[in-house]
Amino acid sequence: MPTDGADSAGTADFQAALLRMGLASPGEVPRLTPLTGGVSSDIVRADLASGPVCIKRALPKLKVKANWEAPVERNRWEVEWMRTAGAIVPGAVPRVLGEDAAAGMFVMEYLAPEQHPVWKTQLRDGAVDPSFAAQVGHLIASIHAHTALRGDVAAKFATDHIFFPIRLEPYLAAAARAHPDCAPRLQTLIDVTFDTKRALVHGDVSPKNILCGPRGPVFLDAECAWYGDPAFDLAFCLNHMLLKCVWRPQWADGYLACFDALVRAYLASVTWEPAAEIEARTAHLLPGLFLARVDGKSPVEYITAQWQRAAVRTVARELLLQPVHVLSAVRGAWATELRECIKATHTTTDS
Repeated sequence: MPTDGADSAGTADFQAALLRMGLASPGEVPRLTPLTGGVSSDIVRADLASGPVCIKRALPKLKVKANWEAPVERNRWEVEWMRTAGAIVPGAVPRVLGEDAAAGMFVMEYLAPEQHPVWKTQLRDGAVDPSFAAQVGHLIASIHAHTALRGDVAAKFATDHIFFPIRLEPYLAAAARAHPDCAPRLQTLIDVTFDTKRALVHGDVSPKNILCGPRGPVFLDAECAWYGDPAFDLAFCLNHMLLKCVWRPQWADGYLACFDALVRAYLASVTWEPAAEIEARTAHLLPGLFLARVDGKSPVEYITAQWQRAAVRTVARELLLQPVHVLSAVRGAWATELRECIKATHTTTDS
């Protein structure tokens, strides 16, 4: 029965952890169903006598082609992020029901997919709603604002040793190795991002980690949680709005409208520093993340055509070598390149 990493030994581990956390009764053998979607953890639905829950275990080696390892202790800070964020924006994260830190596992409430579709799936299928993107931007900024410049939160989330190997190295450093002429600029982005300590960062604000709940966005997978530069969260999410344009070009205008709505909502909620400063850091970082999703350790699975990868590289390299300071300029450069690519594709097809 167990698949996707949950073998028979793993099943026993999950069952034992549920018992230790007091969520399963002695003698209870819950049915375990592996859930898909992640590369960094085993995620399983456990059907208990009290109802379904979701149990998660961090993996020491991520399920990607490249050799990508990360400390399993990140599970601990994911739980802390969920508790901290849940107190700031109730309902925007699942409730944590139990934790087994020694085993690197925790349990959260199970959110039925019928009422909580994944935002990535909605975007893929053309359900493109800029107002939802604005909610995402506002909620991210709210978490940043409530944790900004707080020594107690900084001390709790001193996870540089996790954030670097799971985010900066596989994305920016890997892209630098693939593009030596851009390496000095990418190294600068690594240094600035790593040294900026402003607020609590989720670290993986991607549409695959956001559910479209009945009352708004619900954020998952905060195992990259880190006290650092909030520009990383904004850039990481905006990056996906740009990438979706070559995945489903017919809805590119909608994705760019989501980009605009998210930027407006986020920047309007910035209270801890001048909005222009974090916008500039985001505009600098975004091309690096853009390039990393075709030439880093974790390329997006849906950009496979040569013209798609070439378009991303063209814009990313241009903006890395000639940085801009506002996000509208990043958006504009991408929209121009996209129009040219689509026009060239249609011309080739017509001829």
